[in-house]
Amino acid sequence: MYDYLIVGAGFAGSVLAERLASQLGKRVLLVDRRNHIGGNAFDHYNDDGILVHKYGPHIFHTNSLEVFEYLGQFTAWRPYEHRVQASVDGQLVPIPINLDTINKLYGLNFDSFGIEEFFKKVAVEVPQVRTSEDVVISKVGRELYEKFFKNYTKKQWGMDPSELDASVAARIPARTNRDDRYFTDTYQAMPLFGYTRMFERMLDHPNIHILLNTDYRELEGEINYREMIYTGPIDEFFDFCYGKLPYRSLEFKHETHGIPVFQPASVVNYPNEQLYTRITEFKYLTGQEHPKTSIVYEFPLSEGDPYYPVPKPENKELYEKYKALADAMPNMHFVGRLATYRYYNMDQVTAQALTMFKKLSGEKREQPVQVRTDPATQKHIHSFEMAHKMHSNGHTVITRPS
Repeated sequence: MYDYLIVGAGFAGSVLAERLASQLGKRVLLVDRRNHIGGNAFDHYNDDGILVHKYGPHIFHTNSLEVFEYLGQFTAWRPYEHRVQASVDGQLVPIPINLDTINKLYGLNFDSFGIEEFFKKVAVEVPQVRTSEDVVISKVGRELYEKFFKNYTKKQWGMDPSELDASVAARIPARTNRDDRYFTDTYQAMPLFGYTRMFERMLDHPNIHILLNTDYRELEGEINYREMIYTGPIDEFFDFCYGKLPYRSLEFKHETHGIPVFQPASVVNYPNEQLYTRITEFKYLTGQEHPKTSIVYEFPLSEGDPYYPVPKPENKELYEKYKALADAMPNMHFVGRLATYRYYNMDQVTAQALTMFKKLSGEKREQPVQVRTDPATQKHIHSFEMAHKMHSNGHTVITRPS
């Protein structure tokens, strides 16, 4: 008898498994269809010994000290500030658009006051901002929209920005200074030894049993459990009874090159001239020293593993139908990006899982997470702030990750 069957070993499922096992002494069975834990954040050493992210770059950033300290129980952090360049008009320029982007692109010499006036001059007045196109042209005008955003968005989403909800582009800044960081969160870091090692430590508890290569439906009638936590696609759970929720997917093409550095930034976006949207070079993210380097190309697809919920009003309405079914089910809990049809960052999924744990344990939402950070890890967090396998029945079984 298990107290909880948890479907999906990504952030949502793993955080809840750890909390329920370590804080409440619950017996947990964690199940995943893939052959690994960690969900899309899974990383591994390739044949050349380079640490790579199998499903594209995962950059951790958060403004939540609670989330940062919670995950810090299971990893030391490597401070890392993400920087991205875009290939536009035959040159590489910083993205998000900032002072240096405009000066380099147009051969100008603006200061902060000058660039502010420039943005005011080129911005298009939009009476009511409804679409992603509206968001961008109201900030930086139509020419920059065409150069940086229109074609990239069409590749990424398979739709023109004029068809997409404003939320897709709502967080795209236009900066009047030289800040070229992609994110401005308080805590920006990467797990020192990778995400998979962090998940292994998170799930290293005698009350947590793990089944990989397993669809949870294969276990019907085989195991007993009191409650289920489901982190997979909500429409799939209900056998697509109202139809499929639309997602965008990705294809990844990994390459290793016999040179120390491939490109001048961790990520280079290609808005216009290529079929892929971006190239990531992993050594920037991990800090690994190696005579070779590994990169990945990303090709957006309309079919495949679900990555990005498509933010359109009709899709939200469809999700609400599935949510009503979920809300009516006792002892069932839907958590995570796929189960709630929301594009969450890793820290947001972690926060959602911690909130669900508080609900399940009867805690008040405001109560802080109880962490069990050892002194060395706690010291690392403070210094960061200061610095700014067995097989059974065809399923892979993990009892205590090493």
